[in-house]
Amino acid sequence: MEVNFLWLFGYSPTVDDIKNPILSVGSQVYTADGKLIGEYYRENRSPVEFKAISPNVVHALVATEDVRFYKHGAVDFFSFFTSIISTAKGDKRGGSTITQQLAKNLYATRKKTSQGLLSHVPVIKTIVFKCKEWVTAYKLEHYYDKNDILTLYLNTVPFGSNSFGIKTATLKFFDKMPDAVTPAEAATLIGMLKATSTYNPINNPDKSLDRRNTVLSQMLKYEYLTKADYDANIKAPLGLNLSYVENNSQGDSYIRQAVERWIKKWCTDNGYDLYEDGLKIYTTIDSKLQQYAEEAVAEKMKMLQKRFNDLWGTKNPWRDSKGNEIKNFVLKCEQRLPIYNLLDKKFHGDSVQIKQYFEKKKHMKVFTWHGERDTTFSTVDSIKYYARILNTGMMTIEPTTGKIKVWVGGIDHHYFNYDHVNQAKRQAGSTFKPFAYVTALDNGYSPCDKFTDKPVSIVYNDGGRDQVWAPNNADFKFSGLDMSLRWAMGKSVNSITAQVTQAVGWGKVVEYAHRLGIESPLKSVPSVALGSNDVSVYEMVRAYSTFLNKGQKIDPLLVTKITDQGGNVLQEFTLKTEQVLSEETAWLMLYMFRGGMEEPGGTSLALWEYPGLWKKDNQIGGKTGTSSDYVDGWYMGITKDLVTGIWVGADDRSVHFNSSETGEGSHTALPIFGSFMQRVYADPTSGYTWGLFPKPWTKITKSYDCPSPRIQADSTDMVDSLNLRMIHVDSAGAVTKPAATGVPENK
Repeated sequence: MEVNFLWLFGYSPTVDDIKNPILSVGSQVYTADGKLIGEYYRENRSPVEFKAISPNVVHALVATEDVRFYKHGAVDFFSFFTSIISTAKGDKRGGSTITQQLAKNLYATRKKTSQGLLSHVPVIKTIVFKCKEWVTAYKLEHYYDKNDILTLYLNTVPFGSNSFGIKTATLKFFDKMPDAVTPAEAATLIGMLKATSTYNPINNPDKSLDRRNTVLSQMLKYEYLTKADYDANIKAPLGLNLSYVENNSQGDSYIRQAVERWIKKWCTDNGYDLYEDGLKIYTTIDSKLQQYAEEAVAEKMKMLQKRFNDLWGTKNPWRDSKGNEIKNFVLKCEQRLPIYNLLDKKFHGDSVQIKQYFEKKKHMKVFTWHGERDTTFSTVDSIKYYARILNTGMMTIEPTTGKIKVWVGGIDHHYFNYDHVNQAKRQAGSTFKPFAYVTALDNGYSPCDKFTDKPVSIVYNDGGRDQVWAPNNADFKFSGLDMSLRWAMGKSVNSITAQVTQAVGWGKVVEYAHRLGIESPLKSVPSVALGSNDVSVYEMVRAYSTFLNKGQKIDPLLVTKITDQGGNVLQEFTLKTEQVLSEETAWLMLYMFRGGMEEPGGTSLALWEYPGLWKKDNQIGGKTGTSSDYVDGWYMGITKDLVTGIWVGADDRSVHFNSSETGEGSHTALPIFGSFMQRVYADPTSGYTWGLFPKPWTKITKSYDCPSPRIQADSTDMVDSLNLRMIHVDSAGAVTKPAATGVPENK
């Protein structure tokens, strides 16, 4: 067993392990450039020496867990065999000594990574486990004296409520150091070791008190307490003091949580515990870009929140599709709270008492864009306050490597720990239109093919019922112009997108969206290309990356390498790709995306307001998106190196802006992208700079150089919705920046 013959028995602690015991160590997460950004640990512990532990604790432990501790040499065979007899009679009790328990806790002899081939044989497995614990216990007794073993045990044993070790437990439950606890307090803590949840004095005070008194009786029985001391302590209340505030910061963040979700399966498959095995996890996150993204989010979201508050003032913003206030909004929010069912049972469905509970004022801290604020709120006040808060999700990826460079899951992880990058799914709006256009380009169309901007009426069958879909344009007007696909996508014309979808088939659009990386279920209806389905920021960034990656779909990388404590590499992760588009189609889509900046009325034209973006003939492509009633604002931005996706909105969909001027993606999400990229370009050490999009990777067989016509302003024309600017793009891709015409741009 010691040499693990033929790998039958699994790993056993070596002499070095015994001489240099390592307490359970949490794992650490690093950015790509080596900065620590978070930790994972389950055992919140703070070791102490034997002399710093009260004799009351030691006496309670020995009297309860191992009364023959000072007489045996590691294994108490008398206790072992009597426990077998007791169990056979129906009185189940353990026969392990304190030393054996220490061996099992400290060296995790039963962990999957310590098991051998015999672990697959049920009865033999248990015998092997027990024998390894015995052998390890004998080693411990050989190298350590009894007090050392007690110290190691008390520093490693769990006391529940995320308290590991005696010092953490005495502080948490009694706000005392371990050398200051009374016999009753020591008995309470040691009593918990039998079942930390059942005998937790906070959650189950009655059971904890009974268990404490049992421990005190054991201390009296084995003469660790006099009768007088026993009588005094048995009458004492639990006397909890929960005023100690522990420093339990783990560097928690959206990235830390995302990494945990990302490697959870790997840990399970490979037998590692993220919270105990001291892993070092190296992510793809770029600390500089992450900082610039968080700064841009803070800057723009603060402004958007002010805009939202000014818009609604004292009015409640939760509205139905017709703009009417939802009267039972707060009640519905209350009913979704976990405590509601408990109150319903406690008050036997009495709505008056439940209402009084939710309206009771109490002290709390709340999130504000000016820092955390102390206030007095009722639950109702809190619901109303947080319902108005706008949130965001932002992700940036380097498509050629698949490395995720930026991950901003929301505005503040402490108050809003729901991740808006890959947990939240929202309607994509017009950011989904490119899937219709890529379907067209990949099936015979070219960027120069034209459709007429006119009313469209599409009859289709949905669930056996005939339906008619007649979409409006964003400005509720139709120009009657023949527009190239590039112009139509750049200006985000609904009527032409609908015609393109009809021409290629909405089922085909769904097929291409899935092919490019959208994994969410998509309802195959004519409106699919206008973003009627819910998707995540993560999915959208992944799909858009295909265009910059020569038509290869990627599996985004968030983690590149995992090592153990000693730096030994346990796993390296490499990019997986799949060719899903031709290189020609992928390049033509990049050219189409530039239309948002270069075509008349392009929806990305607001980026010209960021002068730091337009040096050295820089090119940027992008697509705005806005769902119905301005609930969701999106921007998908593409540079020669990066793809960024941004969503902005309130967590509850009934809370939103009420006009295009305030709530469209070009006014909510796009400014975050502009501010972010301006910061990136301003830093010469960021690794990303201005430049042209890549030249064609292959021969382009389709026509694409078809500048949109300059429209003359005339009061009799049907083109008042157009942005009357001329942008010329020659065959080499050079852009002539538009000159102002004095005519307001279409938003």
